[in-house]
Amino acid sequence: MDLKTVATKGNLIAAKNSLALAKQGFDLMDQKRNILIREIMDLDSRAKEVQSEIDTTFTEAYAALQQANIELGIKNVETFAFNVEPENDISIKVRSVMGTEIPLVRHEEEQHNPVYSFYKTTESLDHAKTCFEKVKDLTIKLSMIENSAYRLAYNIKKTQKRANALQNITIPNLEQTIKDITNALEEKEREEFTRLKVIKRRMAKQI
Repeated sequence: MDLKTVATKGNLIAAKNSLALAKQGFDLMDQKRNILIREIMDLDSRAKEVQSEIDTTFTEAYAALQQANIELGIKNVETFAFNVEPENDISIKVRSVMGTEIPLVRHEEEQHNPVYSFYKTTESLDHAKTCFEKVKDLTIKLSMIENSAYRLAYNIKKTQKRANALQNITIPNLEQTIKDITNALEEKEREEFTRLKVIKRRMAKQI
């Protein structure tokens, strides 16, 4: 028992209330941790799928680009590429998962019209353009998933620390304090009972 904790019924009640709150807090931390773990496992599965799709699409895109370079010449393909406008329709919002802010990337996945004329171009260039647009969309999606997973992992670690502190430090300390106060109060009651018996015997002798 903490030396500053006086063995009184008031302190015993306060310690029991604190213990109840600590156990409730641990249960909430445990539930939060489990929800975040399920969320990050789902993100991990989605990240693997998107990464696999990116790899496949990149391979297809570079094969088409190589064919276009052969058919049109590298300089001509570079000229067409420089005409592609920068992406500017991406916006980011957030949603909350058990207090963890998860980024939501808003992006319209659509096929843009070619920035070049069809005259003197080939199907391989069109195919390469389509594939690289798909890679861009998938990369945006993957960045959102990976950022979300990072934030969830950070909060899982923080939640785990709090749960461990409650389970291994706060709760045991409160349980020991309750035990010590209870024992001290019982000892006081026994001493008081013994003292009353002695007083009653003395009073009986005087009568």
